[in-house]
Amino acid sequence: MELFPAFPYIQWSETQATVHRFAQIVGKVRMAASVRRNHWWNVAFHVTGRGITTRPMGLDPTFAIDFDFVGHLLRVDTIDGRSSSFSLLDRSVAGFHAELLRSLTSVGVGDTGLEAARPFGLPDSDRPFALDDEHATYDAPAVTRYWQVLSQAGQVLEEYAQNFSGKTSPVHHFWHTFDIAVTRFADTVVDQPATSDPVTREAYSREVVSSGFWFGDPTFPDPAFYSYTAPEPAGLADQPLPSGGRWLPRGTGHLAVLTYEQVRAAVDRRRAVLDFYEAAYRAGATLAGWDVTGLACPDGITDPRRRRPIPRQAGR
Repeated sequence: MELFPAFPYIQWSETQATVHRFAQIVGKVRMAASVRRNHWWNVAFHVTGRGITTRPMGLDPTFAIDFDFVGHLLRVDTIDGRSSSFSLLDRSVAGFHAELLRSLTSVGVGDTGLEAARPFGLPDSDRPFALDDEHATYDAPAVTRYWQVLSQAGQVLEEYAQNFSGKTSPVHHFWHTFDIAVTRFADTVVDQPATSDPVTREAYSREVVSSGFWFGDPTFPDPAFYSYTAPEPAGLADQPLPSGGRWLPRGTGHLAVLTYEQVRAAVDRRRAVLDFYEAAYRAGATLAGWDVTGLACPDGITDPRRRRPIPRQAGR
């Protein structure tokens, strides 16, 4: 299919609001049942051939939760063969919450603290999911397109990720902000203020350059590719970006942004995204004093014999 097909935010914003909350509900289970990893890597989702998955979690039982955005089902499976599923169609957030609890119970998953769970970082964060009958829009073709675009963005991020040999996150889909990202880390420890929330303190305990793609929201109603450096070094927003890219004030810093429509207008869409990510990374990492050359890993190869010609031995 076409790389980065048309997918304007406004055409699926109500569906996105519903599916985002579906994802947050499952994400709460993932957070409760998974083994803690640095920078919250354990809580994010990963893309599959039909949707997104939590990956296996728990020990008694070990189970996984998968969204199937082709068949529009949610499945809960355990490694001893028990399974439960239900349709995502014609379902409110409250209805999804109730069905997920039923499915978890039916396969033997115990208390996950889900009963009183609420949205994170959304306007209705004071309302439990169990009481949300407002969000109930589910446009199936739009949801399939979301997964397809997510998968394509993920593969371009994988290509970008291969060129860095330092500490890096997986390419993963965050349910709290509904974006897909990969983050590069320096060894420099960042002492976050005690007033910062626990999510922020763990996520940004080291210097990072994070790059990704998100589907838009009411404050920025355009899908876009992005990058940021945290802590933000002085002068970052003065650094050049490829054609179409710009530095957008966001919170206390700046995002490098290249909108989805700008990428769609490019002659080589894949190259436009990769060049944007690389320019934003080099701008942030260079100003922050990273060893950009030493951390480079062209084509994903660190073997020094593969990275330079091997001399032929005499007599051969």
